[in-house]
Amino acid sequence: MNKQSLLKLALISVALFGASAIARAESAFDEAPTPVRTLAPAYPEALRRDGVSGMVSVAVTVDENGNVTNASVAKSTNADFEQPALQAVAQWKFKPAKKAGQAVAVSVVLPVRFSAQ
Repeated sequence: MNKQSLLKLALISVALFGASAIARAESAFDEAPTPVRTLAPAYPEALRRDGVSGMVSVAVTVDENGNVTNASVAKSTNADFEQPALQAVAQWKFKPAKKAGQAVAVSVVLPVRFSAQ
């Protein structure tokens, strides 16, 4: 599999798992935040070369404008994946969550997967 295919696969995985995390937190608002722009994390080359996969759960606040704020690592399978996951998620953009028709800030946990396949 070439680098471009791996990047596409990572982006799709990130978007799908991010959407599932948002759906789980849905009871806190009427309308969940929806990713409108995502960025796949940079895969550390040494880990890719060694075939190491992993996941980082990133706790974020999606503000009223759909921007990611207060990103931090909630859980990680490998510390070397943490910075790339945080850097990628910080650049994501969302359609904000809504409560009673008003945009609201919400906290969610976004799983970011790194797959060496």
